[in-house]
Amino acid sequence: MDSPDPAQAQTGDLVMAVARRVRRAHLEALSHWQVTPSQSRALRVLASRPDGMRPSALADELHIAPRSATEVADALEERGWARRAPDPTDRRATILALTEAGRDLVARVDVVRRRASADVLDVLTPDQRRTLHEILTVVVGEEL
Repeated sequence: MDSPDPAQAQTGDLVMAVARRVRRAHLEALSHWQVTPSQSRALRVLASRPDGMRPSALADELHIAPRSATEVADALEERGWARRAPDPTDRRATILALTEAGRDLVARVDVVRRRASADVLDVLTPDQRRTLHEILTVVVGEEL
């Protein structure tokens, strides 16, 4: 049996190290607004749904328990970034949607998050970035 290539054996560790660096940079960027990572993800999902969505659908989208989605929704509502309204198709249900302040925050956070990611990857040449993007797209299995 051939011994594994040392570089190949370390690839997973390197991917995880880059992910941690990017995550730390994102957390620092979010700290300006006191936005938690779960709130940030929820804001981004809600931003993709201009008409809003039920909290249960948000839980499904975020792969979290419905109770956790309720807590995230409560926090977003308390901060004025989202609002609940009756679901027009079912009086017993509610729809969660971003407020104008929430949409504005998502736009500002996205700019800062992109900048934070770019800062981490700034050591790469443009060609290296394109290659990394192509490789990660294949590994992840979809275009983000």
